[in-house]
Amino acid sequence: MQAKGRVVVAMSGGVDSSVAAALLVESGAEVVGVTMHLAGDSSRCCSLEDAEDARAVADALGIRFYVANYTGAFQKEVIEAFADSYLAGRTPIPCVACNKRFKFDHLMERARVLGGEAVATGHYAQIRQAPEGGSWSLHRPVDLQKDQTYFLFQLDQEQLSRTRFPLGELEKEEVRDYARRLGLATADKPESQEICFVPDGDYAAVVERIRPEARARGGEIVDRAGRVLGEHSGIHRFTIGQRHGLGIHVGRPMYVIHIDPVLRRVTVGDVQDLELDSIDVEGVHWISGSPPTIPIRSRVQVRYRHAGALAEVVPLGQSRVQVNFLEPVRAPAPGQAAVFYAPDEEVSQEVFGGGWIASRVGPSETSAREGRAACP
Repeated sequence: MQAKGRVVVAMSGGVDSSVAAALLVESGAEVVGVTMHLAGDSSRCCSLEDAEDARAVADALGIRFYVANYTGAFQKEVIEAFADSYLAGRTPIPCVACNKRFKFDHLMERARVLGGEAVATGHYAQIRQAPEGGSWSLHRPVDLQKDQTYFLFQLDQEQLSRTRFPLGELEKEEVRDYARRLGLATADKPESQEICFVPDGDYAAVVERIRPEARARGGEIVDRAGRVLGEHSGIHRFTIGQRHGLGIHVGRPMYVIHIDPVLRRVTVGDVQDLELDSIDVEGVHWISGSPPTIPIRSRVQVRYRHAGALAEVVPLGQSRVQVNFLEPVRAPAPGQAAVFYAPDEEVSQEVFGGGWIASRVGPSETSAREGRAACP
């Protein structure tokens, strides 16, 4: 990897961003490290403790280093939006907004101030450019177990042209081995497995702290026929596909298949009610900059750990599509992202774009654990 000029690296205090910075230094770039302090000292990511780890790495690499405080913006743009999404009956994925707004939009603004020609992160993804100065494209990394392209579908051509992903061609263990060889303090630092501002996994408590009125928004739990099976203490305590913690007993497993934020009603059904043949997707972003004019075949990923399903993606204007799956998909949830990949993953594994799963006529999401992914 050759990278000349000044590159501003987002250093989260973990091993991945540490090695990204080290590889760029090795390539001959002038590297400046920036830790974006986001979610407060109780966070498991981008906290002041993480900033100290990043500073230790920067000192070891001999690069300039800064801490930029974005806690106010993060509170408004990510945490409050997360709470409001739950209250709207959706299953939010704050990592997409965090990546777009902070690790790229805000970081690129910071890079301009620092005279940087490009930014870099520790994401596992690859960027390619067509021959003779053609368009830019986003692709899955070599290490598919660490693939983070699902969170990056909103990147545009300008951002891709000014972004470096040094880890895209490496396996995770290679990254740790490289950090150990350099003696970096973060070499064996464990990864966070939860959303950074919900370190204990209690999503409902976060919503109630941000929006206290949520505590007074109880309602009914009903079946598909509208029969009342029980009551709940707030729709923010439910996600599509949820089985446990429903507080009802009907003699067989039941799953959340619909959440009505207006009536504050949670509808439950059988496991087969989670299967959908098609979904509407809104707020669609195409990485090329232009939407297709005809239906395209794609592999569509409807949550972070979903393997993806073959589908026909039918454009309905600039920013909406209908996704028709070749086989039913279990539980795509409103509020989660639907990301479109090249159908033949063995060839290019290119990301075409993605958008947000809209409200559904029937069922939605597999399990609360799968739907709530940790931020990269």
